Amino acid sequence: MKIIAVNKKAYFNYFITEELEVGIALEGSEVKSARAGHVSIGESFVKISAQDEAFLQNSYFKPYEDASVFVPEARRNRKLLLHKKQILNLKKKSEADGFTIVPLKIYFDKNGRVKLQIGLGKGKKLYDKRETLKTRTIQRTMNRYRT
Repeated sequence: MKIIAVNKKAYFNYFITEELEVGIALEGSEVKSARAGHVSIGESFVKISAQDEAFLQNSYFKPYEDASVFVPEARRNRKLLLHKKQILNLKKKSEADGFTIVPLKIYFDKNGRVKLQIGLGKGKKLYDKRETLKTRTIQRTMNRYRT
């Protein structure tokens, strides 16, 4: 598994309760751009449409320079490949308790397909983020004195 991009802020801004691996529908030049590592999912999110289809919105795939005439937009909505039951389950959970669907990382699986790992997350409050920073600092200090 080759990791292309990681959403570093996802675990800092959200309590991730459930993770799911999904496929993503990409054009050929977008896959080549992903192989080069020119992808960003830091500010992206997943939205479920009224027709019960999931889309990755606001993700950035740099346009591939050597592509022919047709080059898709860099920040277009990309369809996620999920079963209908999975989409309805995510929709039900995200609407009920204030959860949001956050992309965690994008990678190539063992068969060479682009996969996206999404998580069901609940937003952290400011004091939760401070607690996270505090525990991270304490852990870093402890590791420094061990070695």
